[in-house]
Amino acid sequence: MRWSVDDEPMTQNLLRMMLEPAGFDISGVEDGASALKMAFQTPPDAMILDVMMPDMDGIKVCKTLRSRPETANLPILMLSGKVHLNAEAEGLAAGANKYMFKPMSRADLINGLRDILSEEHRSISQN
Repeated sequence: MRWSVDDEPMTQNLLRMMLEPAGFDISGVEDGASALKMAFQTPPDAMILDVMMPDMDGIKVCKTLRSRPETANLPILMLSGKVHLNAEAEGLAAGANKYMFKPMSRADLINGLRDILSEEHRSISQN
């Protein structure tokens, strides 16, 4: 199961429509606090995390996930329409495995998700 965290229901639906035909099981939540609560209870295989959300942005969610042992190695793909000069560096520094800019193609999204999942598989098999 993969979780998508985005405050826009249309984006949640778009991600589901893009990824489910490729075999991904997508569940969505609309805010950072819900994402953290669910991730600590039942960590997903991966998380697709929007950067710009009200109350708790994706950067803070990512840092919080990385600070807890049960989610420290969770594969995180960060998505954002935020295009300032340091946006990608900020997301990667927070702990995202991959940072992608919206809008992205379906193929790029699928490949990005597969990349972070295969990275996680490699790191587990090396331990």
